[in-house]
Amino acid sequence: MTRGSSDNDREGTVPVRTPEHSVGSPEGSGGPPAHPFDDHALQPLSALQHLRFCERRWALVHLEGVWAENRFTMEGKQLHATVHEASTENRPGLRLARSLRIRSLYYGLIGCADIVEFHRCDPPPGPGQAIRLEGSTAWWRPVPVEYKRGKRRRDQCYDIQLCAQVLCLEEMLEVAIPEGVLYQGKIRRRVVVPMDDQLRRETVTLIRRLHALVKAQATPLPTYDRRCESCSLFDQCLPRGIGRAGRVDEWLKWQVQETGEDP
Repeated sequence: MTRGSSDNDREGTVPVRTPEHSVGSPEGSGGPPAHPFDDHALQPLSALQHLRFCERRWALVHLEGVWAENRFTMEGKQLHATVHEASTENRPGLRLARSLRIRSLYYGLIGCADIVEFHRCDPPPGPGQAIRLEGSTAWWRPVPVEYKRGKRRRDQCYDIQLCAQVLCLEEMLEVAIPEGVLYQGKIRRRVVVPMDDQLRRETVTLIRRLHALVKAQATPLPTYDRRCESCSLFDQCLPRGIGRAGRVDEWLKWQVQETGEDP
């Protein structure tokens, strides 16, 4: 993939924004460039969730084009379809933008936010805390809302995907976004997720890993654990087989043990 050239844009890395390169501040001071990536190098935001869950799953989906559905993926797809089919809404003090296309040329990401809520600020906030919307003289604070079928995950893959959306929106709108929201569809509950420094660092670290793996273009071997049983790609991944068999002779021995027959 083609990337914009830069002395600070080393292969497989994503620069971290320093305070002098934070949202809304002018570029300069000798830090990383504003746009290390070009349009052809942008990776889907959804890849971060797959990657956090399992690097092999990410590679099967995003490198090899493998996909299979199970109950969990089907329920999630239906939830997102319901959200995206609705139109933009205006309510007193609140505007909702659905299926909003977002990207970051700084972090090399592109995708779609389920909903971005714009909350009216009264009184007006400080500089860089809100934006003006077309046709309005008021100030509005953006809050991305990511819809998920199940509960908030311990591995933070939902939080990281939401944080990546925040990074995109902050770059596009030149505004600081201190929090986002996860909507748990199964129990119909909103969870506010603070965009603290630790979450931002973890998200940027995963973004770096994403671009490094894209550059490597290699599918990792599987490692079987309890997560595999709920993965829709279990049959395509073969974690119990390939993961145990690093060599051909080991794979043949495993086949005999599993089936009781010669392969």
